[in-house]
Amino acid sequence: MSGGAPGIDHRASLGFVFAIVLIDMLGFGIVIPVLPGLIMDLAHVPISVAAGYAGWLGAGYATMQFVCAPVIGNLSDRFGRRPVLLASVLMLGLDYLLQWGAPVFGWLIVGRLLAGVTGASFSAAYAYIADITPPDQRAARFGLVGLAFGIGFVIGPALGGLLGSISPRLPFLVAALLALANFAFGLAFLRESLPRERRRPFDWRTANAVSSLRVLRRQNGTVLWFVAALATWQLSHIVYPAVWSYMAIAAYGFTTRQVGLALALVGLTSALAQGVLLRRALPRLGERRAVIVGVGATLIASVLYVVAHQTWVVYLAITIGALQGFVQPSIAALNSRAVDARSQGELQGAVQSVGALAQIAGPLLYAQTLAHCSGPDAWIALPMMPMLVSATIALIALGLFLKGAAKSGSVSKVA
Repeated sequence: MSGGAPGIDHRASLGFVFAIVLIDMLGFGIVIPVLPGLIMDLAHVPISVAAGYAGWLGAGYATMQFVCAPVIGNLSDRFGRRPVLLASVLMLGLDYLLQWGAPVFGWLIVGRLLAGVTGASFSAAYAYIADITPPDQRAARFGLVGLAFGIGFVIGPALGGLLGSISPRLPFLVAALLALANFAFGLAFLRESLPRERRRPFDWRTANAVSSLRVLRRQNGTVLWFVAALATWQLSHIVYPAVWSYMAIAAYGFTTRQVGLALALVGLTSALAQGVLLRRALPRLGERRAVIVGVGATLIASVLYVVAHQTWVVYLAITIGALQGFVQPSIAALNSRAVDARSQGELQGAVQSVGALAQIAGPLLYAQTLAHCSGPDAWIALPMMPMLVSATIALIALGLFLKGAAKSGSVSKVA
């Protein structure tokens, strides 16, 4: 049980953590529209080659998260959340300045890798929320992270396109200024959430996902089931950023404008589901049923995507599919309750590290599926096949979660 230091108002600090996630997602999305052109300019290559470079940059970003998330999580257990979060957001701001001024392609590579390191700060952010939130309220608070993701997913690419029309480097400068402003805000208002008596020593030998999970398993064996469920769920959910735009063009003949509107709706409905609806639904559903509802919505949405012949059906699928936002916060809440307050950073670092594997494998899986199910040489003419693959993986995630929930014996409705 943890709820932060007694007598301290953590609302401003929670706002800072929310802003960290939002700005990281904004920074990720804001550069999407200009990154292809910048790669072409710096590497002196055509768009076909630039697309391949972008894929490698994305894989490098995810790899850095895989390596660094356990380190950052463990460091936050040793030194507290505040210094780790402040260092991460400062580094993020400096990193975007580096990318803004990159004179050659090699600098851009370094910048994207460093962005992966700073993105690993989510482990400390989740641990901070767990520190200051009673266990039965964590799912709703974790949903705020999903709200930040959704808002960033909507605003980031749109803002990047607008700024990029002025200058292809301007989005990087704006992202840097946002991060540095948040650093200044954190210096003034962010309070430490982990008392010294709850901290534990840092050991490089255990600052990796495998060692962390081995240690956490000794506290509660259900951790492995929940982490496996979260990682599998992320592999399912990554279909949207990986190939949804391409599927929409291939299956429905969407224009760039229609793709942008649809993805904006994805971000908006996802933000509402996690930031508003989840908080209202949890007292009646509890975490276990919330996960089942979320996976069920994923299955329904996937079928609608496959049979859709009109745009309104696609929008209906997006709206129903938004309920999948119930899944990750609910599993994360149960997982955080399975370990003690001293190990929240270690737990969140392991979760993020394992989840980064989905960011590496997912785009390749879905891109190959789309390639084999569309075009003149398709094995089967079904461009939306990646959604069915995603739905199957979501069912596997549900099975892993239910196995863990059954073993824990602690799943109950939120009071």
